[in-house]
Amino acid sequence: VEAYYGRLGKAREFSQRAEESARKNGAKETASLWQAYAALHEAEFGNAAEASKQAEAALSLTPGRDVRVLAAMALARAGNVTQVTRLADGLNQEFPLDTVMQSNVLPTIRAMLALSRGQGEQAIELLTPTSGHELVVPQAFLNTQPAFYPIYVCGQAYLKAGKGQLAVAEFQKMIAFRWMSYPLGALSRLQLGRAYVLQGDTANAKAAYQDFFTLWKDADPDIPILKEAKAEYAKLQ
Repeated sequence: VEAYYGRLGKAREFSQRAEESARKNGAKETASLWQAYAALHEAEFGNAAEASKQAEAALSLTPGRDVRVLAAMALARAGNVTQVTRLADGLNQEFPLDTVMQSNVLPTIRAMLALSRGQGEQAIELLTPTSGHELVVPQAFLNTQPAFYPIYVCGQAYLKAGKGQLAVAEFQKMIAFRWMSYPLGALSRLQLGRAYVLQGDTANAKAAYQDFFTLWKDADPDIPILKEAKAEYAKLQ
């Protein structure tokens, strides 16, 4: 929830406390999961170096299935092609008949990696298997909030491919889940603003950016994605 409101410092503190508590109780897998969640928050907010550091630490502690899923997502955002490819290939070989893995998790991870290389059209194609499985909640997210990553990443892929109208539709889906306090719920408002800019709809773009800034009114000012949002919004004035 702290991450949802852009209070990343507080989010880090709570993640660290959760991780330490799990370690003290001998729950290494749980400790790894909390560290991997933290890595993904950092990645979505643009802190690639910290995301990679946290993801690698989580993998070194206990590289279970869910830890590998979350770490692969964080590392994909950071553009770590070699490590993500290894993790994705390993999960694919280990869970060839797992519907959620094959129709939600792995396509999303591969699309995220394509986006890190600026390949919007390829990301769209890679997400094809997620059709009909977008609302499935992978096991890795059951202890937090449903993330609906295929929808969010699809919106980003449409943005990168220059398809503003389709991107708007995807981010509107995300925002419709008003109960979702996962960070993507807040970031979808920013992405919606970017999609409207792509369409040339300045009025709606401003409104979407303002919605994001309202949610993040108490956010830590040094978050990279927030700095980007403010610079983009200034150009709309």
